[in-house]
Formats: sequence, C-alpha cells, structure tokens
Amino acid sequence: MQRLLVTGGAGFIGSNFVHYVLENTGDHVTVLDKLTYAGNLESLKGLPAERFRFVRGDICDASLVDGLVAAADVVVHYAAESHNDNSLQDPRPFLDTNIIGTYTLIEAARKHGTRFHHISTDEVYGDLELDDPERFTEDTPYNPSSPYSSTKAGSDLLVRAWVRSFGLQATISNCSNNYGPYQHVEKFIPRQITNVIDGIRPKLYGKGENVRDWIHASDHSAAVLAIIDRGLIGETYLIGADGEKNNKEVVELILQHMGQPMDAYDHVVDRPGHDLRYAIDSSKLRTELGWEPQFSNFDAGIEDTIAWYLDNGDWWRPQKAATEAKYKEQGQ
Repeated sequence: MQRLLVTGGAGFIGSNFVHYVLENTGDHVTVLDKLTYAGNLESLKGLPAERFRFVRGDICDASLVDGLVAAADVVVHYAAESHNDNSLQDPRPFLDTNIIGTYTLIEAARKHGTRFHHISTDEVYGDLELDDPERFTEDTPYNPSSPYSSTKAGSDLLVRAWVRSFGLQATISNCSNNYGPYQHVEKFIPRQITNVIDGIRPKLYGKGENVRDWIHASDHSAAVLAIIDRGLIGETYLIGADGEKNNKEVVELILQHMGQPMDAYDHVVDRPGHDLRYAIDSSKLRTELGWEPQFSNFDAGIEDTIAWYLDNGDWWRPQKAATEAKYKEQGQ
C-alpha cells in the first residue's frame, strides 16, 4: 500500500484519478485542494473513509505542503489553474498556482526524498496546422500560446531542472484534452451537453475547425498510475488516445446522441489566439509501459459522458447559471 498525496484532487481530472486509485488499488489517498470555483467536494463524495483524507489548503503554503509531503510516498500534482479563457482575463492566478505552487511542492519533495509526478498538458507545445500530419512527441519544442499554457510550460521546466540539479525523483506527463465525469460546465464538452439538457442551443467558437485530441479521464488516470509504477525517473510521457476531432464534429456528435438535429447550434465569437490543432503521439507510453486506452472509441466515451451528466444534475446545476452569464458577457 502506498500513501499518495494528490494536489487538486477535488478538480476534474484529479477527482477522477482519486476515484480510479481507490477503486483499483489498495493505496491510501490524501487530497490537498484549495476549493476554488473549479474544486468541488461533491466530486469526492462516498469514498472509503479508511483510505481517504481531504485537506483544504493552498499548494503555495510551504508549511502545510511540507507536512503533507513528508507523510506521503508519492505526490501526484494535478493542482492548476487551467481554463484558457480565464487566463486571458486575469493571468496572475495562473502564475501563483502553476509556477509558485509547483515550486513549493518540488522543494518539499526534494527535502523529503518523495517520489513526484507532475501532470501537464499538450498545450505547452503550442499548436499544429490543421493539415499537418505531425503529432506532438516528447521531443517537440515548447511553444505555448496563452498565459495558461505558458505557466504550465514553466512548471514543467522547473520539475526538469530540479531532477537535473537536485536529483528530484520525478516524472512528467503531458496529456491531451480530457473529458468525462466531474468536469466543470465552463469546459467545452460539458457546456454543450448541459446546454442541450436545459434546452439551450450549444455554442461553437468561430467555424468550429479547431482540432483536439480527446481522451477519457479514466484512461488518463490509468496512464498516470502506470507512469508512477513503471516510469523512469526524469522521463516525460505523452498521454493520448488517438481521439482527434474538431469542435464542430464534437458538437454534432453530442446533438446526435441527445436526439437533436445535428445543426442545432450557434456560432459565437472565437477565443483570442485559439490554437488550431493538438495531436499526441503516445507511442513511448504504450511501448515502454504497456498502457492502452479503454475508451479508444470516442463515440462510446461521449455516450458515457452524456449519461453521467443526465444522471448528475445535482452536481453540475449549481455552477451552470453563473457560467452561462459569464460567457454571455463575453459574447460567447
């Protein structure tokens, strides 16, 4: 049995990871989460009390972090400010959490000799042309486009430097766009699903040509566990499920699964600096660590996600009105 400290474990992919670990291992999990608007204790409801503990706090709080890291065998660092639109409105929280917070954690991990896994994003690589056959690999140069992705790139580089300079026992994973249960309704897929549930037409940025490489959150969780168990210290692993779809295709698939006309959506003003295409080559992870996604069929993954939001209105509805009001102010 390992003792895992999961930062940001009340957020979307963090909470999915916590559920996955407690359902598939005998490990004990402590979650450290500040409970900003994106963190939700309801996402951790019903977990086994004998193997789960929640601590509310800030990853920038060095004293708190030091004690929690000292008691852990592994730190899994999900905590991040992550919404591109928010980073364009107010970049400062992204610097505080993604840079200073990561620094605080890796300093504690270095002090106590604790294994550290850093969760990052494919957005640090910038974007690809829509007709480019290439995909991101572990050797792709960083070229971030937004305050969000640039601060995530900075946090990656901090972890790499601490491995080289101080012997930090760390690995990094850069994952493509996640979808699945417990995702805040400000994000693209749950926003469209909950709009249809509420009788609101889905919203599509620009022409909807932007391509993302989608992966179900449970597949991301399985990949992170594989890296913690079998990954080589100092290595970076890209996580992707070959799920490239443009935003127009995603909206139309959601409408189709929910019994609506496939053209029943509205175009809205595009996001500034909107990256064109992300695409992940996860060959290293698959070949070296033997990981494979279970939701290799995006259609099945979307159907599963729609069913979750239909069944869990009590979880997402408190967020919905304020989220849509904010988008309306932005013309989106």
